[in-house]
Amino acid sequence: MYLLLKLVHVVAVIAFLGNIATGLFWHAHAARTRDPKLLAHTMDGIIRSDRLFTVPGVIGIMISGIAAAILGHFPILRTGWILWTLVLFAVSGLIFLLRVAPLQRQLRARAEAGARSDAFQYDSYHALAVRWEIWGAAALLTPLGGLVLMVLKPHL
Repeated sequence: MYLLLKLVHVVAVIAFLGNIATGLFWHAHAARTRDPKLLAHTMDGIIRSDRLFTVPGVIGIMISGIAAAILGHFPILRTGWILWTLVLFAVSGLIFLLRVAPLQRQLRARAEAGARSDAFQYDSYHALAVRWEIWGAAALLTPLGGLVLMVLKPHL
């Protein structure tokens, strides 16, 4: 059962981290066109993929990770690499909820408005997108740090 939980955990991590990374990639790809219709479509896809991959990934990571730790007899709060991974994961979640998700909705709304009016101001959109990319990178790097801790299991 432990190995099955570990497998579910790894698959959930792949879905979670992969979706964040590909979201940043696809937005950068669409932004090169400066086309508000394409940008709106891309942001809509990113928001949808968060619902399909990121959120279920978080749930899968938490449930399978905690269950595997319990079955493996790891004291969660006294095992440094687990504790600090949880801290990094929580920081990533807060960044996503407080910064990334609201900026995504603003970017989509701005691009949709620009597509409807033919008065798209790319510079304004781009300034907002840079903020989204920075916070998105932070939301990606923090759990990547947790991944390093989980694999290397340093004594902390």
